[in-house]
Amino acid sequence: MSLTLEQIAQHKIVPVVVVNDAKNADGLADAMVAGGMPVAEITFRTAAAADAIRAMANRSDLIVGAGTVRSVAQVEEAAEAGATFIVSPGLSEAVVRHAQELGLPVLPGCATPTEIMAAQGLGLDTVKFFPANVYGGAPAIKSLAAPFTDVKFIPTGGVSPKNLADFLALPCVPAVGGSWMVPAQAVDNQEFDKIEQLCREAARLVAELTGGAE
Repeated sequence: MSLTLEQIAQHKIVPVVVVNDAKNADGLADAMVAGGMPVAEITFRTAAAADAIRAMANRSDLIVGAGTVRSVAQVEEAAEAGATFIVSPGLSEAVVRHAQELGLPVLPGCATPTEIMAAQGLGLDTVKFFPANVYGGAPAIKSLAAPFTDVKFIPTGGVSPKNLADFLALPCVPAVGGSWMVPAQAVDNQEFDKIEQLCREAARLVAELTGGAE
């Protein structure tokens, strides 16, 4: 596991963020750091993604990556903007290989044994389990972990405070991805106090579940 992934594992949650206007990036970053959630996966679902990454990536107190990366061009764009890790909804050899060539940790979306084996064939030991709520949640990961004892899973999609404990209780789950603490509408409306509070609550819940300090 790379240094970046080890850092993510320490925080247990990767906030998955949709930014529609890059002018909101600075306020969002301040709120997330103040709330104790200093990790951001900025999704390439909007045209503002690269500019938002660029605005947030120069901070020393925030780990910034790119999500919903589906092409080599997006890997290149994310890297140029300063992303320090790449997350993809599926497994693309071209995306994985290019991220590796650039020295970026990459988490491809995998939900089946075949996809996990393909990821291992590309030299990966950590994958994104997505969409977690559709493909069986924590019980599915527990079943997959039986034959894949050397693989770590970061479930994303449908993860919430209600099922967070189920995922983090699994030894093969170093962290989860979630968006409940960074609602897109709150970002759009610049409700940064609300985001800070939601991040703080998420960090507190993680501390309670893992026995860590708040």
